[in-house]
Amino acid sequence: MTNKEENKKIKVSFPHMGTVCYAWAAALRIIGCEPYIEPYTSKKTLSLGTKHSPEAICIPYKLILGNLIEAIEGGTDYVAMITSPGCCRLGEYGKCIENALTDLGYKANYIEMQLYDGIKGMYNFLKAVSGKNAPFLFLRAITIAIIKAFLLDSLETRLSYCRAREINFGDSEKHYKNSLKIIDSYDTIKGLKKASKEVDQEMNKIELDLKREVLHVDITGEIYVVNDEFSNQNIERELGRMGVQVRRSLTLTSFLKDAIIPKLFRKGETHLQRAFRLAKPYLMRDIGGDSLECVSDVVYAQEKGADGIIHLSPFTCMPEIMSQNIFPAMREDCDIPILALIMDEQTGRAGYITRIEAFVDLMRRRKRRLQNQS
Repeated sequence: MTNKEENKKIKVSFPHMGTVCYAWAAALRIIGCEPYIEPYTSKKTLSLGTKHSPEAICIPYKLILGNLIEAIEGGTDYVAMITSPGCCRLGEYGKCIENALTDLGYKANYIEMQLYDGIKGMYNFLKAVSGKNAPFLFLRAITIAIIKAFLLDSLETRLSYCRAREINFGDSEKHYKNSLKIIDSYDTIKGLKKASKEVDQEMNKIELDLKREVLHVDITGEIYVVNDEFSNQNIERELGRMGVQVRRSLTLTSFLKDAIIPKLFRKGETHLQRAFRLAKPYLMRDIGGDSLECVSDVVYAQEKGADGIIHLSPFTCMPEIMSQNIFPAMREDCDIPILALIMDEQTGRAGYITRIEAFVDLMRRRKRRLQNQS
């Protein structure tokens, strides 16, 4: 074996979902692997996934399969997938995707990580892809990935605030992308502290109109379509253009608090704990997916004085269909406008934007009416 072959780094790829690739990439670099980040999800990705998927399967499956096909064709050694216990179909997707890739003749190694195995699951995943057994190295990688995830979510919250108030449309997006590059360039705790300050300076460059009338909307639904801008057709950017500030309860860090971070290191109530507490009058148990969280998010949005809530779900997702059927029963207690949007590869953009614009107009009239009454 040549020195070049010995020094070759193992390439590992993973599906896109929002900014998760930046956190994963940091962990892989630290353990000596090379993160292979395929092109961000596009119409080509969707076409590839749809072509090789069952017709009635949901859009997250199709996009994930498309991501992995693009990664393998790009030369990755490993493709990684998360899987889940319980009654969500995500638990079956891993084996279905592995079989699909095998049937297509792809030779890349396929590896899974159980969602709720916590730190142990991430440790075993890093051990499997690197071929090493280095506890301190792996714990450092996991720590950096988690810190970076919180920094990324904080940046997205800042982006939503700025989008709704920016004077020059597109400025927030430009400085946000510069900030992502800053965060991606540091893989140490000291470096990420420096990155936090640099990101703050970068986002402060955006000119804002602080007197603008801004609506506040919560977005809930299935976690993939809530966080992935391709599958939700960049709904947050569209809402920002209309003067709407968005808050997401289902984020990468809310998942980390529920599934990865040990109880000893958590602060306050997690999203899942809040879900069981607030959803109890309407839904007594977890029925899979993010349905319990979605029902509770309506109550939470009402409590926090949001102007409305948007529910995003993939076509055929049974847990989210159940959530939507519970919303009408909540009207007596939660007097808040709810817009339910179902996402699929057939979702037309023109009609989608028209529905959002009508919903924003409804919320604005309602807010002014309530202000006049008070």
